[in-house]
Amino acid sequence: MKVFGLTGWSGSGKTGLMVRLIPALTARGLRVSTVKHAHKGFDIDHPGKDSHNHRLAGATEVVVSSPLRWAVMHELRDGEPELSLPDLLTKLTPVDLLLIEGFKREPHEKIEVWRAEVGKPLIAAEDPSVVAVASDGPVPHSPVPILDLNDAEAVAAFVMARCGLVG
Repeated sequence: MKVFGLTGWSGSGKTGLMVRLIPALTARGLRVSTVKHAHKGFDIDHPGKDSHNHRLAGATEVVVSSPLRWAVMHELRDGEPELSLPDLLTKLTPVDLLLIEGFKREPHEKIEVWRAEVGKPLIAAEDPSVVAVASDGPVPHSPVPILDLNDAEAVAAFVMARCGLVG
């Protein structure tokens, strides 16, 4: 399974690029999965639902299944640490390409999504795992190739070439 990431500061447009990039890649015949890092707590479950009540009652894992999808929720209890990215990857079904959003300090290759108006420094200037920058404007002093943030097809072609994938 090939692994490639999108990184950047909050508000740079990582998710917007991700949701345009996925269909550009799947249209080429690739099976794609994603991992998204959340800095704050999050919940995919809702109060009043049976699965939520199972978690509140103390279940460590709850599986919810339907004819359309299934999900496993694992509750970190008793000071259990957040899983590392390599540990998370072992939980996934293998696909052609796993896209990772966030995890900017991990060593996998990634594209930095950068916009001048966010007012943050260029991560690529200090991080050798950033192999390109996707932006909607000029990028000063970039040590890596610049891709058009609004051209998901070109970004998809770059990712596929970088990962050695044929679609």
